[in-house]
Amino acid sequence: MADNKKNDDITKDPLIQWFENANAYFQANKNSIIGVSVAVVVVVASIIGYSFYSNSQEEQAQQLLSIAEGYYAEGDYVKALDGDSFELTYGFKAIANDFSGTYAGNLASYYAAISSYQLNNVEDALFYMEQFDVPDGILGVGAKNLHAKLYLSQGSVEAAAKSFEAAARWDLNEATTPSNLLSAAELYFEIGDKEKASALVEEILQDYPNSTQEARAEFLRGSLATN
Repeated sequence: MADNKKNDDITKDPLIQWFENANAYFQANKNSIIGVSVAVVVVVASIIGYSFYSNSQEEQAQQLLSIAEGYYAEGDYVKALDGDSFELTYGFKAIANDFSGTYAGNLASYYAAISSYQLNNVEDALFYMEQFDVPDGILGVGAKNLHAKLYLSQGSVEAAAKSFEAAARWDLNEATTPSNLLSAAELYFEIGDKEKASALVEEILQDYPNSTQEARAEFLRGSLATN
């Protein structure tokens, strides 16, 4: 009787029951389960394959970018942008378009923006800046600042002011934040938004009292008070 009771206790164990139920389910549905398993393997293989493809794309894009960077360093912005059809080289435009999902392709957008600006094509410069995925932190401040300057070159003063403010807040630090805040404040003052300009001036004077922008900020505060 003790043995029978012991066997009964084992069969009532939740883990044993789960295994038995799972085994019965598998036997009844093994064809569909195997199909799902194959599908999972295919998905995993696809992910691994895409990883290899992405790495290959990145490597190719980096190689093409280095050639375009050579043209850029020489000041040949036309070849840097469009490549050289005789030498069959890519320019920043093609790299940004054909390798948009790579780090090098993203960087090519930034280079394309600067090169277009050097060729006095502000519209294209703005287009490529808007395609650029700005990195976080201090590394992205320069790109945000350039975006603001491109708007200013285009005559879009309010957009430039907003972009300078965005550059200021992209990474809060003593080196770049006060100068971008002041640029934004001066432009807001120019378009008549005294409230916004005043708020930014006070932010500079209170949060960055030792910055090199302090004197200009004080001057602007005086101008705001008399206008």
